[in-house]
Amino acid sequence: MAVVKWHEGLTAKHGQVLVASFMGWVFDGYETYALIVVLGPALGALLTPEQAAAHSLWAGIAVGVTLFGWGIGGLIGGVLADYIGRKRMMLISMILYALFSAITAFSQTIGELIALRFLTGLALGSEWSTGIALIAETWPERARAKGAGFLQSGFGWGGLLAALVWLVISYLQPLGDGSWRLMFVIGALPALLSLYVRRNLDESERWQQAVAEKQWSTTEAEVDRAAAADDKRPFTLTEIFRQPESRRRVLLTSALSMVTMVGWYGVSTWLPSHTAVLAKAQGLQDPSSWGAWIGTLYMLGAIVAYLLSGFLIDAIGRRSFLWLTYAGSLVMAPITYWLTTTATAMQIVAPINGFFTLGLAFSWMAIYPAELFTSTVRTTAASFIFNASRLVAGFFPIIAGSIIGGLGGVVTAALIISTVYVLGLVLPLWLPETRGKGLPG
Repeated sequence: MAVVKWHEGLTAKHGQVLVASFMGWVFDGYETYALIVVLGPALGALLTPEQAAAHSLWAGIAVGVTLFGWGIGGLIGGVLADYIGRKRMMLISMILYALFSAITAFSQTIGELIALRFLTGLALGSEWSTGIALIAETWPERARAKGAGFLQSGFGWGGLLAALVWLVISYLQPLGDGSWRLMFVIGALPALLSLYVRRNLDESERWQQAVAEKQWSTTEAEVDRAAAADDKRPFTLTEIFRQPESRRRVLLTSALSMVTMVGWYGVSTWLPSHTAVLAKAQGLQDPSSWGAWIGTLYMLGAIVAYLLSGFLIDAIGRRSFLWLTYAGSLVMAPITYWLTTTATAMQIVAPINGFFTLGLAFSWMAIYPAELFTSTVRTTAASFIFNASRLVAGFFPIIAGSIIGGLGGVVTAALIISTVYVLGLVLPLWLPETRGKGLPG
C-alpha cells in the first residue's frame, strides 16, 4: 500500500492562502519585535529628564499598551471575520496596521508613541485569526497542522527581520539618534501586501457554506440548531460561552494562552537588554549589539520550532505537545536568567529558550483551537483565546518593570513570573485530544 505524503493534493490556491496569511503574520512579528529592539533609543529620545528616572516602567507601559490594543482589536476583528468574511477582515487589518505603523515614526512625545502603539495594536489583532481560519478551512486534513505551523513561523521570521534590520540601522545610524524611526516606516509595507490579497485570495467556502446552512452550533459536541429556527443568527461572542462544552474549551485554552503571553511578554522580552548588561559586565565591546545578536539567535530558535510544530503535534498529539512546551519553558527560565552569566554563553542558551517560550508556546494556538470549534464561530473563538489573554498579559511588562525597579534586576522578575508555566502542565488534562479527528463544522 502506497504511503500518501502529507503535501500531496496541495494546489496553487493553497499556496496563495499560505503566502497571504504568512506575510501578514511576518509583519505582525516584525512590528512586535521592532518595538522591543528600539525601546531603548526611542525612550531616550522621547522621555523627559523626570520621566527617564522611571525608564523600565515606561518601557513596560509601551509594550503593555500595544498588547491591550492588540487584544481589543483582535477580539473585534475575530468576531467581524465570522460575519463579513476572512478575506475582507484581513484586508482591513493590513491597511490600518500599515497606516498607524508609518505614523508612529513621527512620534514626538512618549504620550504620542503610546497612543499610536495602541492604535497599531488594534489593527494588528485580527490578522492572525483570519489567517489561521483560512488555512484550517481550505487546506486538506493531513497538511492542515503543518500549514498552520508554517503560517505561525511568519511571526518568528518577522521578529528575525526586525532584529536584522535593526542591526543594520543601529550600525549605519542614517538619521543619527532618530534612526529608530525607520523601523516603523518599514512597517508600512503591508499596504503593498493588501493589493496581493485583494487580487489572489478567495474567501473560505467552508465558512460560506456553514453560514448559508445556519450551522450555529459551536462544537461538534453541541448540535444545537434551535437558534436557527427564526433564521436569526446568535451573536458569536456570547454563543461560545452559552453552550457548556464550548465555554469549557474557551476558558481552558484561554488560560493556557495567558500562560504563554505572561511568560513571553513578562520574561522573554527582557532577554536582549539583559544580555546587553551581561556583555557590559563581561567587558565586551558594543554591549547593545550583543543584545541585538542574542535577540536574533532567540528568533532563529523560535523559527525552527514553528516549522517543526505541525509535524511534532501530529506525531505526539495535542496534549503531549502542550506538556512538552510548558515543561521546556519552565526549565529554560532559570537556566537563561540565573545560571547563564555571560553574553557569550547566552549564544547557546537563547535559541533553545526561543524554541520553547516563543516557537512551541505560540504554535499550538495556530493549530489546536481551530479543531475545537465550528466554522461559524471559529475566528471568534480563536481570536478570544489568542487576544483576550493579551488584555491580562498586558499588565505583566508593567509588573516586570516594577519588579525590576523594586527588587533590583531582571533575574528576580524572570524567576518570579516564569512560575506561571506550572499551569501549562496542569490545564491540558481537561482538554480533548483532537489528533486525527478532523475539523468540526
